[in-house]
Amino acid sequence: MKVAKFGGSSVASAEQIEKVANIIKTDLQKKFIVVSAPGKRHKSDQKMTDMFIQLWKASQQKASLEPFIDPIIKRFTEIVEQLSLSFTIVGEIKQSINKLLHMEEAPIRKLDALKAIGEDSSAKILSAYLTSIGLEARYVNPREAGVMVSDEPGNGKILPESFEMIYKLRSTKGISVIPGFFGYTNDGKLITFSRGGSDITGSIIAAGIKADLYENYTDVDSVYAVNPSIVDNPKKITTLTYKEMRELSYAGFSVFHDEALIPAYREKIPVCIKNTNNPQATGTFIVSEKKPSEKCVVGIASDTGFCSIYISKYLMNREIGFGRKVLSILEEESISFEHAPSGIDDLSIIIREKHLPLEKEKQVLERIQKELCPDLISIHRNLAMIMIVGEGLVRTIGVAKKATSAISSANVNIEMINQGSSEVSMMFGIIADDLEKAVQSLYNAFFVK
Repeated sequence: MKVAKFGGSSVASAEQIEKVANIIKTDLQKKFIVVSAPGKRHKSDQKMTDMFIQLWKASQQKASLEPFIDPIIKRFTEIVEQLSLSFTIVGEIKQSINKLLHMEEAPIRKLDALKAIGEDSSAKILSAYLTSIGLEARYVNPREAGVMVSDEPGNGKILPESFEMIYKLRSTKGISVIPGFFGYTNDGKLITFSRGGSDITGSIIAAGIKADLYENYTDVDSVYAVNPSIVDNPKKITTLTYKEMRELSYAGFSVFHDEALIPAYREKIPVCIKNTNNPQATGTFIVSEKKPSEKCVVGIASDTGFCSIYISKYLMNREIGFGRKVLSILEEESISFEHAPSGIDDLSIIIREKHLPLEKEKQVLERIQKELCPDLISIHRNLAMIMIVGEGLVRTIGVAKKATSAISSANVNIEMINQGSSEVSMMFGIIADDLEKAVQSLYNAFFVK
């Protein structure tokens, strides 16, 4: 019994939906299908979710809504028409949009409900098309499926009792098509997961029904050892562990949402990343354990958009509670941090720049200065993080030397190193402008030479 999740590029057009249907038709073990909202059809196109966000913003600004509604309806109409389906589906979509826009609801809840229409409509269209080609398929709303979540608009978390409810889906006949990205609270409020949350839904359904395999279809043949936009024709990764994929996803690999693996990981369900446009390709398997390899480094991930708060105070290590107080200030200012490497007199807090806007920066620095009296405090923006990832990395001699030598040979200065906090990764902080040449040099050192 398999769960298959199809991403935005897989349902972006009628042609893509036909490919999805063929994949399902050739393997009827795929009993549970999770879909995203329509994605981009080409580089200059818009994702459907972004179109709904723009519609919501226009509604908040009391602007004319037709210029935002019309492209959405046109897009769905084209898909329905080309698949030769009933236009009743389009009418229902338009009715749902108008109903939500006129609802007396908190803006953030209205945003969640509007965003969810993309996934919900994809599921209805796909289930109708599967039925039209002779398969037994039905649309299943997340509430009916048992996807119950916490009441956190835009950042819902699955509730433990959901999995027992989802397990009951095993007894249903035919193919169940479930929209990703959202669930419901116990009192019936629609809540979305964080952006890219359809991956989360797929993993939740796989864990809930205790699937033999969870297949995640996207637009690449596999996970690559490095970002293909930085290195031409990089090495494909055939097998990863959950821990390795989690680190790679967090650090910039856009193939998989970084929270999505957690439900599958807990149930030890193997995951396979496949390409909708080339389903014959082997893909990348994500498993609990794999055989040790001489090359412990499987991938090099990187991401920009970080900043660092550097704090120095003589005898900091003897001041009980210093670190806790710094992190408490961030907590009180609603700022999450990523890493916190430290020395005996020094502490660096790595934060995503989007979580520390300039208007909040001054307040945070003033509070740290006033409440902790450091000798020096400074902030550095425009940082990038590079992560060397692989099981057994910390037990393999020479990895750090090879990595630092590669970065140095690219004439890039290392601003920060964080090694030892994770068994499967080693992190380097550099100036964002140097990212490409540093990554290219690391790839050559670990995968070419």
